[in-house]
Parts: sequence; structure tokens; C-alpha cells
Amino acid sequence: MKKLIALMTIAGMLTFGFSNMVVAQNNAAGDTEMTSETTPVEAQATEVVNTLGTEAVESQGFQQVIKEQFIAGDWRFMGLVLITMVLGLALSIERIIYLNLATTNNQKLLNQVESALQTGGIEAAKDICQNTKGPVASIFYQGLDRYSEGIEIVEKSIVSYGSVLMGRLEKGLSWISLFISVAPMLGFMGTVIGMIVAFQAIEAAGDISANIVAGGMKVALLTTVFGLIVAVILQIFYNYLLAKVDGLINDMEDSTITFIDILTKFKSKN
Repeated sequence: MKKLIALMTIAGMLTFGFSNMVVAQNNAAGDTEMTSETTPVEAQATEVVNTLGTEAVESQGFQQVIKEQFIAGDWRFMGLVLITMVLGLALSIERIIYLNLATTNNQKLLNQVESALQTGGIEAAKDICQNTKGPVASIFYQGLDRYSEGIEIVEKSIVSYGSVLMGRLEKGLSWISLFISVAPMLGFMGTVIGMIVAFQAIEAAGDISANIVAGGMKVALLTTVFGLIVAVILQIFYNYLLAKVDGLINDMEDSTITFIDILTKFKSKN
């Protein structure tokens, strides 16, 4: 469900971008139809509008160039590269949302658990952890649930459950890494096949024409360019996600060490 929402979000962003292009084009067309008989104030306003319209047209021109170059490449390979980008971005957005939701104020949670232990005991602390979202709260709950079996069992339970949560945090990253590797490979494959087609056209023509060679090389190299662009974009998301996961894991380890110390002190007092 989360992946579907991410895909719908990307589609909405693309649709919004195309609609802005159409509006900018209509505004630019309307500005060119204005008459020259205007007052100084109207002339100044017209100049400002024309300037903004020119910038919109330039932006539209860049997007139009990207669109034309994408279409100029072989649709069989360019389509595969596009699918790779969409899937990679969908997974990246889903992971970013999940990791942000998993981020909590661990120090505040530790203070609440320690206060609950002093006032209401283990059950009160378990209620605090149960009503708090995030992997750290889940680890604390597992430790409190095994408190009656001893501190050593609590530590083993925390280590085991922490490994499970670490796997959940890293879920999907291997797929993003796969898409980073596949995107340029698909581009290279399209380039090689495009070169073969270009040489076949030269052979069929019976002459080495500059137009045939240049056209074939251009179409062949476009797939590589787009494949590399997709790989760079996904690599940025991947590195951000890795840093986010590493930060969460470090916070989990630090918090669990403090949590064990709190439980040890509580047990010694009781």
C-alpha cells in the first residue's frame, strides 16, 4: 500500500509539472498578442509579464528538450530505464517515510521509562513503551516483558529483537542498489544495440554517410545518458537512506545500553 501511494505521488507530481508547462505556454502566447498602444504603466507591466513569460518558455524548452531526447532513444530500452527510475524512486520515498516515522526522541523516552519504573513499576513502564511508536520503544517493551526472567535474559531478548528491527530498517535497500546497477547496464545495452543498428544502416546504404553515422550514434548514446542520470539520482537517495539507517541503529544501541543500566539499578533497589 505504501509503494502504491508513493507511485501515485510521483504521477501527481509529473502531472502537475506538465499542467504548469501548458499554463506557461498559454500565458506566453497571450502576451505576444498584446498591442503596442499602451500607457507607460501598462508598458512596464507588459515588460515584466513578458520577462516572466520568457523564463517560463525557457523552462518549458528545457523540459521539451528532455522529452524529445527521451523519445529519440529506442523506446524499448528507454522505457525500461524509466520503469527502473519509477520503481527506485517509489522504494526510496517509501523508505524515507518509514525511517522518518521510526525516528523518536530516545532520551525523552528513557526519562519517561525511568520515571514510570520509579512510580508504577514494570507495568507502568510497559504502558509507556506500548503507547510510543518506533523501534526503540518496541525493544524496551520486549526487555520489560522479560524482566521477571533476569537481566541476562533481558539482554538476550533485546539483542535478538534488535536484529529483527535492524532488518526491517534495511528492508528495500538491496532493491534500490539493484536498480542503481541495472539502470546504466540497460543504457549500455541500448547503446550497443543502437551501434549495431547504425552499422547495419551504413552497410545497407553502401556508403559511410556522416548523417547516418551521427544519427545512429546519437540515438545509441541517449540510452546511456539517461541510464547514468537515473543511477545518479537513485545513488543520492540510497546514500541518504544508508546514513539514516546507520544513525537509527547507533541511537538504538546507545539507548539500549542506558536502558539496561536503568533496569539494573531498578532491580538492585527492589
